[in-house]
Amino acid sequence: MNMRHKDGSAGDANYGVIGSNYTNYRQPDPHIADFIRNALGDADTVLNVGAGAGSYEPIDRTVTAVEPSASMRAQRPAHLPIAIDATAEKLPFADNSFDASMATFTVHQWSDLAAGLAEMRRVTRGPVVILSCDPDELYRCWLQIYAPEMIAVEASRYPSMASIADLLGGTVEVKKVPIPLQCTDGFGEGYYGRPERLLDPGARLANSAWSFVDGSIAERFVAELSRDLNDGTWDKQHGHLRTQPFFEGSLRLIIASA
Repeated sequence: MNMRHKDGSAGDANYGVIGSNYTNYRQPDPHIADFIRNALGDADTVLNVGAGAGSYEPIDRTVTAVEPSASMRAQRPAHLPIAIDATAEKLPFADNSFDASMATFTVHQWSDLAAGLAEMRRVTRGPVVILSCDPDELYRCWLQIYAPEMIAVEASRYPSMASIADLLGGTVEVKKVPIPLQCTDGFGEGYYGRPERLLDPGARLANSAWSFVDGSIAERFVAELSRDLNDGTWDKQHGHLRTQPFFEGSLRLIIASA
């Protein structure tokens, strides 16, 4: 049986604690959304697993959302369907119920990756679309310099692209997703050219990895980044990122065909 937090969160992160202001910082980015929309093809019925507050759910399809955290379900906007309280590892649907299924920024939090992906395959007639991060590429961002402990936590949580592909089986394509400079989805790399944003405690809290490191790590991060921003060190080393239109970091879209 899956262990669930008080608010129903079923993964390693407790969104009853860290998710209260999630939507203030994590809004779907149109550029990233285009990748997902194209991967879903002409699917009419779509299952969104680990749907959270609804980021990247297409509004031109019939979507069924699954989200175990009550805190996240409560933040879903009114125009999106009410999410079902269920987990990836035990989806309450018959075989081949949906034309396509999707999961964004969630597989690294599942208690049983193999079971969750098998369930998505079971209930899906067409493509299974996963937005995640390649743990082998997380070091590419400047965050590795200032918060290596946090990056190490992220790398240990995210499954490899090969493991996801192997578990999904069939024909699997892994696409790099370049991150836009003004990314509206505030995951860590989304601020690659706007370092000041990560001095905001709320911005860090909306990235679950920070909840797995000691508070002293965040204090050191803020102190060192503030110092380097104030004296120009960050801009001397990374200032080109402030005008770089896209950053090819760890973001990946995995598309498994039927």
